[in-house]
Amino acid sequence: MAQISAALVKELRDKTGAGMMDCKKALSETGGDVEEAIDWLRKKGVASAAKKAGRVAAEGLVGTFVEGNRGALVEINCETDFVARNEEFQGFVASGAKLALDAQGDVEALAGTAYPDGSGSVQDKLTSMIATIGENMNLRRTAVISVDQGVVASYVHNHVAPGLGKIGVLVGLESTADPERLQAVGRNLAMHIAFAAPQAVDVSSVSAATLERERNVLIEQARASGRPEEIIEKMVEGRLRKFYEEIVLLEQPYSGPPSQDIEAEAKLSKALDRLGKDLGGEVKVSGFARFQLGEGIEKA
Repeated sequence: MAQISAALVKELRDKTGAGMMDCKKALSETGGDVEEAIDWLRKKGVASAAKKAGRVAAEGLVGTFVEGNRGALVEINCETDFVARNEEFQGFVASGAKLALDAQGDVEALAGTAYPDGSGSVQDKLTSMIATIGENMNLRRTAVISVDQGVVASYVHNHVAPGLGKIGVLVGLESTADPERLQAVGRNLAMHIAFAAPQAVDVSSVSAATLERERNVLIEQARASGRPEEIIEKMVEGRLRKFYEEIVLLEQPYSGPPSQDIEAEAKLSKALDRLGKDLGGEVKVSGFARFQLGEGIEKA
């Protein structure tokens, strides 16, 4: 049997909210694999399916920048909110978001990009700021969304300055429709994404591994009810539809701000179909990116 450390038990407790003994048993049953232990607890009904792995703990800022038919997101972390309010740090994040447009979502490429003040690369500038401000910082991640024809819209939640905040969202809409109308729809969708936190645009974009993992959990939960196998399959399919509503953007009911183009609580796939007919051309979500500051990072 694998040796289960107290740190491993604590990690599982933080991720699931389950009791210490349940966590220890789950880790023992799964050879110390935390992800498998989460599934084991869910199958036993001990851990809530809604409890997400990873706690939001790191400080810093998420920056957004949109230019033409492209938009970029960047997350840069620091140790304290005091530094996140520092004008030099905010300027660095804003510049990083702008430079990220040409990095195509590659954080290493962004780190090696020349910084506009002539101090060297983005990484060189970050190293210099660490030395002068006296706090550790990290260029964590970046993403780019672009469209061939249409708009890229953005939204920043808990903003501290233009384009800077705690949650940043970009969404691309491919369409030949009026750009101003599309931009308004895109911003509302971006606000919905900030709140609803979908993981995929449509059902076909959900990874096979994610789907298989969820299906296995749902099957075990259904079997625990003692129902016949033919009933279990129907139960699982029904619960998978609910699962898609939780993680797939186009399957979600709209929960953004009031909109003349998107009916409240309307399924987004149907709402965009209606909008396309109204505008005389298809409106398609080509992609989205959502960064929440510090998600998945634990800070002591």
